[in-house]
Amino acid sequence: MTDPVADAGYPLDQPGSMSAEEIAAAWRAERPDLPVDSISVITPLWRIGKLLADDRRRLLVDHDMDPATLDLLSTLRRAGPPYRLATRELADRSLVTAGAISQRVARAEQRGLVTRTNAGGRPRTVLVTLTPLGFERVDAVVGDILRREHDCLTSLSQPQRTQLAELLGTLLTDLSDRIPRTG
Repeated sequence: MTDPVADAGYPLDQPGSMSAEEIAAAWRAERPDLPVDSISVITPLWRIGKLLADDRRRLLVDHDMDPATLDLLSTLRRAGPPYRLATRELADRSLVTAGAISQRVARAEQRGLVTRTNAGGRPRTVLVTLTPLGFERVDAVVGDILRREHDCLTSLSQPQRTQLAELLGTLLTDLSDRIPRTG
């Protein structure tokens, strides 16, 4: 499988890889008709995203957890006591289809992380509840993730973190409105 970042002309940080400025300069020389100012923003975002995704993937492997199960357990945990939601609510909050939620719930139920019950008086409504084991597992994984991600930001002061969060929020809102989602 090829790396979409490198394929797009945004190589990852590794020995011999070009900096964003070098990539922009090369494109400016080859295609002076193209706007290249985005490279100084997009290239670091791609590289940071790849580094963080790889780091999270390693952490999840260490916890014997997959991203979909973590998303399910986290959604239930954030719901607060009694840590129970209908499958429709889970799908809405997770931004996935009802079918995907059903598969996630089935896998988590097999591992003893959640239970499924029918809602009293509403036979088609299925409630999913976090088990004590699921609660323990999600707290351990999320705790490690958030401590790790906090450590990843130590090079930035609190005002810089706040400014970066605001700028990224603005960019994300704008792009969410302008770029169609797939899947």
